[in-house]
Amino acid sequence: MNKFKICVYAICKNEEQFVDRWMDAVSEADMVVVTDTGSTDSTVKKLRDRGAVVYEETIKPWRFDEARNRAMDHIPEAMDICVSNDLDEVFEAGWREKLETVWTTQCTRARYLFTWSYHEDGTPNKQYPMEKIHCRNGFRWVHPVHEVLSYNGELHDHTVWVPGMVLNHYPDLSKPRSQYLPLLELSAQENPDDDRGMFWLGREYMYYNEHDKSISTLMKYLEMPTALWKEERCAAMRFISKCYEKKGNQKEARSWLYKAIAECPSIREPYLNMAQLGYLENDWPLVFLMTGEALKINTKTGSYLTDPKSWDYTLYDLAAISHYRLGLYQRSYEFAQKACEIAPNDERLKNNLHLISLKLKENMG
Repeated sequence: MNKFKICVYAICKNEEQFVDRWMDAVSEADMVVVTDTGSTDSTVKKLRDRGAVVYEETIKPWRFDEARNRAMDHIPEAMDICVSNDLDEVFEAGWREKLETVWTTQCTRARYLFTWSYHEDGTPNKQYPMEKIHCRNGFRWVHPVHEVLSYNGELHDHTVWVPGMVLNHYPDLSKPRSQYLPLLELSAQENPDDDRGMFWLGREYMYYNEHDKSISTLMKYLEMPTALWKEERCAAMRFISKCYEKKGNQKEARSWLYKAIAECPSIREPYLNMAQLGYLENDWPLVFLMTGEALKINTKTGSYLTDPKSWDYTLYDLAAISHYRLGLYQRSYEFAQKACEIAPNDERLKNNLHLISLKLKENMG
């Protein structure tokens, strides 16, 4: 017998292709509530046919927090646990039992593992903790985009980790993200003291190649007294460096990467970025040094800021190239071998390994 009453709730628009897969995954819940925000396809009908309770609403002006709050408002008071979920996300089977095993009446939130992206073979690539499960009362969504749950309830805010609970993300890559930038600008206007929102806005400007806006926004973020998370500060410095690189200012790009390394020397990303910059400048001693430092780090932080390239073949590839250019052919061969082990189907890596092996034999002969 189930210990708690669980409701999955979501917002959607024109996602008919995801309905059956999603309903299969959330069927472990007692109730599924969906707020449709304007579908013109068969999303609503398919959801209702599968047993979801669907409300059709118009959100103008559009903002994600308002849409999710509308959906939350439709959850019956009798529910104990509310699970916010999107239709392009799929819980692995058995999630309810895992959740109920650790949840108590004193819990307000639950955290679990979220898979953002995948390797070519389908295995997880980028994963980090997610926190979109909460008790029925005391919560509201805040911020127009990159919305988060804000708690103002009577219980002490207590989060529990759910071992083995995994939510996998299979996004519709055809959907544009053009609405994000104006919503992030609005969020920064509404919450000028929110460091996370300022960081996300600066990052979004970088995505749009608005280099000067990105630099000034991220510098503003770095000056905020609440911007204390070193990994995120490091990321801001790396993004500033990238913008200067795109502007053709290699000196500033390199300077900001040194700052990024000093800010958070325990993660691979700033070393990788510096190695990549050194590669572009044919600075092989720099590439040699930075790949060596990065590969000394063997533990991922598990945050959403982890760059998958820091943990794939890239560092070994750059190390192989720099060692080759410096005449260190044996070590170059070893690094090239490792790169090929990680990406065995990459023709360029295989060709590099072959060329290095020929040079090694020539040098030994």
